[in-house]
Amino acid sequence: MTPVPTRKLGSLTVSAVGLGCMGMSEFYGPRDDAESIATIHRALELGVTLLDTADIYGPFTNEELVGRALAGKRDKAIVATKCGIVRDPNDPKVRGFDGSPAYIKKSVEGSLRRLNIDVIDLYQLHRVDPKTSIEDSVGALADLVAAGKVRAVGLSEASSSTLRRAHAVYPIDSVQSEYSLWTRDPEHDVLATCKELGIGFLAYSPLGRGFLSGQLKRFDDFAPDDFRRMNPRFQGEAFVQNLALVAEVERVAKAKGCTASQLALAWVLAREPFIVPIPGTKRRKYLEENTAALAVALSSDDLAAIETAFPKGAAIGTRYTEAMMKFVNV
Repeated sequence: MTPVPTRKLGSLTVSAVGLGCMGMSEFYGPRDDAESIATIHRALELGVTLLDTADIYGPFTNEELVGRALAGKRDKAIVATKCGIVRDPNDPKVRGFDGSPAYIKKSVEGSLRRLNIDVIDLYQLHRVDPKTSIEDSVGALADLVAAGKVRAVGLSEASSSTLRRAHAVYPIDSVQSEYSLWTRDPEHDVLATCKELGIGFLAYSPLGRGFLSGQLKRFDDFAPDDFRRMNPRFQGEAFVQNLALVAEVERVAKAKGCTASQLALAWVLAREPFIVPIPGTKRRKYLEENTAALAVALSSDDLAAIETAFPKGAAIGTRYTEAMMKFVNV
């Protein structure tokens, strides 16, 4: 088995492709905990070390799932989790922010308990809290490093200016944002800031929430509770036009001798050496397909063909609903 290459996320060394665990517990249809745990175990066998979760996934149940999967295997994993989004216990669809030092220091205890580990490798502020200065939030994260509860610090969906302010308080190891062929917002300035400051970048939803895989053909195929039913890019005419773009990606992938998913992941990997995509899946089949993308080398001609097939800004519809876009720090 060819070893999985590694990349640097600030001070951390992780597998060049990670595993997003969110969908194992919520948002993308029915759960199958046994298959999800088997998928995590297979990831570790393959050398995929980075596992990404968060306290709000479930809520809380995804961290518990990852914790069960890690039993006896903690030394093989780099565990990344997040805090800072609060869900209403009576209606989990209602969400808010809390990046206060008190909340961060309380949240880490819950995550450590659910994950059943002694230290979190990468602890991330899930969203920037407009009520709390980023300096105060990062100061609290730094305190957790000093206390030995966290090894490295990250942010999620933070703007370039916020990232600079945060990094001035304490070294930020990674910033996590959506990045793929159909979501290229980080190219505006965040990636350049990461490169300048030596910060790693975690690309979540690198397969466009599964759309770039070419496996999604009909809106009606989504489970009733599937998050994508509410996503503007999966609705009406946007769905139809975006399908046409994916067909072009499939055409290029076929010529390259790989799947559309592998081509999309190889494209993300080729952007910068400090980018680590974290495609999410709850099935071993797709984990293995995604990991095999590491063997897909893209030439300049390949990259040009991909750019022609799926130009920047070509996706129809916003990446979140209007209400959820307010959660993104810009």
